Amino acid sequence: MDPTDLINQVISGDRDAFIRLIREIENSLYNTAKSMLRKEEDVADAIQETILKAYKSLHTIREPQYFKTWIFRILINECNTLLSRRSLSTSYAEVPAKQEFSSPFDEVDMREAVDQLDEQKKVVIVLHYFEDLSLRQVAEALDISESAVKMRLSRARQELYHKFKNFREVKLHVKPV
Repeated sequence: MDPTDLINQVISGDRDAFIRLIREIENSLYNTAKSMLRKEEDVADAIQETILKAYKSLHTIREPQYFKTWIFRILINECNTLLSRRSLSTSYAEVPAKQEFSSPFDEVDMREAVDQLDEQKKVVIVLHYFEDLSLRQVAEALDISESAVKMRLSRARQELYHKFKNFREVKLHVKPV
């Protein structure tokens, strides 16, 4: 079924169509929330609130083809709300222990590298590259200009490039014993 037809069914009040639509994008919602929040319980809360708010606000969708952008905007707002609450109540137990030694031979994973970016850069990378949203859709989801999205993407790519370049240089210059 054409996604636009499914979205039109959802907008007209078809609950089964809404469930099918959410099931189609649930992995994308999960991955985006996970990259922002990291904690499974927070991810679950954000997704649950997003789905509830989306369902209650279906009548506000003006253009069905932008449903994914619209629901990602709701998700990002929910994640930001949870992050702001969390920052106000961070306990000592949640502060990560400082690693004394880190080996340059630790496995480098792109997703882990992206997770280490600051929040603004991480969100644009996740939405654009991992969730395949266009620059315009990312801008709409984040409520910023396309040029701001381009700038954040550029800075994020540059930071990732330097991380991987440094990792490669260290790996090439260290001789095995």
